[in-house]
Amino acid sequence: MTEFQSLDFDKMTPADFEQYLPEFFANGDGHVSTDPRLQTFLKNNPDCAALVRDLEAIADQARSLFEPSEDQDPSDAVWSNIQNKLKQGVSVSGEDDSPVPQTV
Repeated sequence: MTEFQSLDFDKMTPADFEQYLPEFFANGDGHVSTDPRLQTFLKNNPDCAALVRDLEAIADQARSLFEPSEDQDPSDAVWSNIQNKLKQGVSVSGEDDSPVPQTV
């Protein structure tokens, strides 16, 4: 990672910003807009600020794909119903699981 000590944030151009943007994201855990060093630059460069907002939204959505959600697993009632149907020999789809006689 590049150290930003030599970078003059007050004189940074949009081209400089785009060059360092991946590192800003990597160092800021995906939240560039909260970096105090960039506040003035983002305020003065609305296109760059919009790009940051878009990239942060994409990063947040991507992270949410890996977070467990409460609605992923069926409720206990569903599991209980499946278990009862299996005990009764009825498939979950409601069809009879009895073997079909075959003629030769």
